[in-house]
Amino acid sequence: MTRLYRITGRVQGVGFRHFTHKLALGMGITGYVKNMSDGSVEVMAQSKSERTLEAFQKRLKEGPSFARVDDFERTDMDDNRKYNDFIIE
Repeated sequence: MTRLYRITGRVQGVGFRHFTHKLALGMGITGYVKNMSDGSVEVMAQSKSERTLEAFQKRLKEGPSFARVDDFERTDMDDNRKYNDFIIE
């Protein structure tokens, strides 16, 4: 299963991408995280386990200590691509 997250708030310049990268690698999630031009962060996450993605989502909503998540959007994707790793774009 693949999910796309869009996170807004104070999420750029506070270590959010590195936090997400470390979290994803620790949970065995593949995909990517990247800063968007509108100030948000986009996360594509792929896992065979819904439970893993739910736990990942919960941590993303909290973010790292210097971040502030104001809005959080989740989209379930019909993405046939298979990600082999989790990268920071």
